[in-house]
Amino acid sequence: MTERELHTHLPEIINTMNDGLFCTRTDGTIMLVNDALTRITGYSRDELLDRSCAVLGCDACDRSRAEGESHHCRLFLKHQENRKNCHLRCKDGTLRHVLKNASLLRDPGGGVIGAVETVTDITELDVKERRIRELAQSLEEDTDFHGLVGRSAAMRGVYNLLEKAARTEAPVLILGESGTGKELAARAIHELGPRRDGPYVQVNCAALNESLLESELFGHAKGAFTGAFRHRLGRFEEAGGGDLFLDEIGDVPPSVQVKLLRVLETRTFERVGDSRPLTLDARLISATHQDLAALVAAGRFREDFYYRVNVLPIRLPALREHPEDIPLLAARFVDSFRRRTGKDVPGLSPEAMARLLSHTWPGNARELKSSLEYSFMVMDRGPVGPEHLPPYLTQPSTCLESFKSMGPQEKQVHVSFPGSSSLGTEHPEKAALLAALAETGGNQTQASKLLGVTRLTVLNRMRKYGVRRVVAG
Repeated sequence: MTERELHTHLPEIINTMNDGLFCTRTDGTIMLVNDALTRITGYSRDELLDRSCAVLGCDACDRSRAEGESHHCRLFLKHQENRKNCHLRCKDGTLRHVLKNASLLRDPGGGVIGAVETVTDITELDVKERRIRELAQSLEEDTDFHGLVGRSAAMRGVYNLLEKAARTEAPVLILGESGTGKELAARAIHELGPRRDGPYVQVNCAALNESLLESELFGHAKGAFTGAFRHRLGRFEEAGGGDLFLDEIGDVPPSVQVKLLRVLETRTFERVGDSRPLTLDARLISATHQDLAALVAAGRFREDFYYRVNVLPIRLPALREHPEDIPLLAARFVDSFRRRTGKDVPGLSPEAMARLLSHTWPGNARELKSSLEYSFMVMDRGPVGPEHLPPYLTQPSTCLESFKSMGPQEKQVHVSFPGSSSLGTEHPEKAALLAALAETGGNQTQASKLLGVTRLTVLNRMRKYGVRRVVAG
């Protein structure tokens, strides 16, 4: 093949390349592109030819042009760019991670007539490497058990109980304060159990009133009540062949407790407004942050129902009971927020970690997560210092301690509820609730953030302890 023939077939040759290629004039306008570049960027040839190479939005070129003095690019000063790691902005706005090589084009006399650049798309390689890192992290020995994090003796004991409970068909009751990971524990039982290939259905009993909860669980027939315009499957039916998780079972009304007891005893149920019996084919897992035995003694929870759901009790420890897991949890949350936000935060400073270790965490792991999420909102890069933590963690005393230090008159100004003299503040959960409401002037959303729980949980606890209104003092 002669040089003239080679030149004739040059377009075919460059279009066989998997790497993108383009040539620019000395003013930076594009005069040649190959097929691979159009595939990588999404631009057509007509959209690229005779336009400035800046259309590709290369972040490395942006920096290079800024340092290129009189030229459009620093390439014309350095004469060559090898293996430049950068990102191109595609036509649809997405970014492509590429490796780029560039060199000047010269005429026979040595004069610069343009430049040629090739780009290798490594976006998919990035995705695979990130996936490998995530899998490696999920397989990290002794630190992660189906989403539950901790290597303390207390958490190892929980993992052992969850594995044993998963092998049975008996009802499981998961106990623990808000934020201790009851939902994760329930999910672990499902994933470890014989029904893992079946559905996993979750119902928050505290989020529904009596009539809605009954319809949600049992389903209803068309016309069963006003607004029942069609038949609806209940959660018991949806969970057939799998597991049904009833969260906050302590909030189930007594009338519904009676019906649930019958379901557990007979393994049958009926839709609301329908008399045809249906068979229950689901394993029951329930959870609560309340003391069910105390509710039974107070007449708010049926004793016979309590014994039916409390066959295999598993208690999740509060975070203050295994503080040695706080650094591990914090590292896991920081890594999650770092990947989500893209912020350069390597970890926590020793001073910030000392603050975390000194706090009692009434909201447990959920409160810790919320606190670190706050840190990522107020900072740009790490490490996380005490100044980046929520204010209540860096003050000399927590809001709970401040509340305890108030006199009865001051407390009453901030929070009013019936029977205040008999309720007292000896219950940690109630004291934390009152303290958070006092701290936020009655703002339930802000109080939920302080406690590391949802606003619905704050409302439920207000009902539980008879808190009717909050007045800023």
